[in-house]
Amino acid sequence: MLLNDFINLTLHSLVSHRLRSMLTATGIAIGVAAVVLLTSIGEGLHQYVLGEFSQFGTNIISVQPGTVQTHGGNVAALSNIRPMSLEDAVALKKLPSIVATNGVVQGNAEIEANQRQRRTTVQGVGPQSPDVWEFYPVIGKFLPDDDITSPRPYAVLGSKVRDELFDQKNPLGELIRIGGNRFRVIGVMETKGQLLGIDLDDAIYIPTARAMELFNRASLMEIQVKHKAGSSSSETVSGIKRILKAKHGQEDFTVITQEQMLETLNDILNVLTFAVGALGGISLFVGGIGVLTIMSISVNERVSEIGLFRALGVPRKQILSIFLGEAILLSALGGVFGLLIGVGGAQALAFAVPNLPVHTPWSFALGAEAIAIIIGLAAGVLPAQRAANLDPIDALRAE
Repeated sequence: MLLNDFINLTLHSLVSHRLRSMLTATGIAIGVAAVVLLTSIGEGLHQYVLGEFSQFGTNIISVQPGTVQTHGGNVAALSNIRPMSLEDAVALKKLPSIVATNGVVQGNAEIEANQRQRRTTVQGVGPQSPDVWEFYPVIGKFLPDDDITSPRPYAVLGSKVRDELFDQKNPLGELIRIGGNRFRVIGVMETKGQLLGIDLDDAIYIPTARAMELFNRASLMEIQVKHKAGSSSSETVSGIKRILKAKHGQEDFTVITQEQMLETLNDILNVLTFAVGALGGISLFVGGIGVLTIMSISVNERVSEIGLFRALGVPRKQILSIFLGEAILLSALGGVFGLLIGVGGAQALAFAVPNLPVHTPWSFALGAEAIAIIIGLAAGVLPAQRAANLDPIDALRAE
């Protein structure tokens, strides 16, 4: 049979049963659309979270008190774990690859100013915090490089806190109370937005030592270290461990690089994207059952036609290919419509909900189309084999 004849015969069979073909293709289309739409949302969240996480750069190293690994040794050594101190942050500046360090303490406190009061996040940070975070003041200046143990009571406001307390007035030089202690405002930070649900604009930034007193803490929550772009993070980590082990007498801290955090986060988000795609794949499986059902009905209705073909000498392989072609074409057409619906739905969702990150991963979209065709092929095998194995005489006698 010529290729043109094969295509015409296949299309004629589908067109002659328009409603049945449309319903079958719709089942596949729904499955592909579900995969595309769900993976678009998953991939959008993936890129959004990674973008938010890496907006401060990828050359930051976090040093936290305590260790996540179990070591052998004397249990009494646990009582010798030293707190992470401001002196530790200063000592790390000696490494040639480090450009800035930032000792961090965070809490929540009541603030009063301009006859207004509210609770907000208070960040105890060092003077090099803007260099580490790439987050700078737009009014005034940031915290000065004072004595680390007794810094002056200065405060820098996040943009949202400034608007809440002072409206659009210039707050520089104003006195505010944080947890009952007086601080003088010397700057306002630029608008930065949220980082993984933490609003950086709804915060006040004060010297770390003052925050440790305010929250009655003996240890830093974290030391953030920024190393030179292009320098080896592994060498920097080795230097950090060497300095802190010399000061603490043991490795009672945990060092985490930005690459490690991003890699772990990326793995988790990849699993999430795959999981939501698999949920949409269930609809594809249901659509495949629909193709199997319709093709079986088609074989039952066309027994006489199959008998005529066989009597005219059409080989079994040709009969097999005709029914497989119909199944594949149904699935392919349904998949194309599903792609259009899924991509269109993702774009409509992004337009209707601008805050929802949506990004269509074309690898998943094309993969869904390929899987739809494979499902159609698999679903058409049994009916096609049954058609090809029909006895010509029995088929011609069938009503």
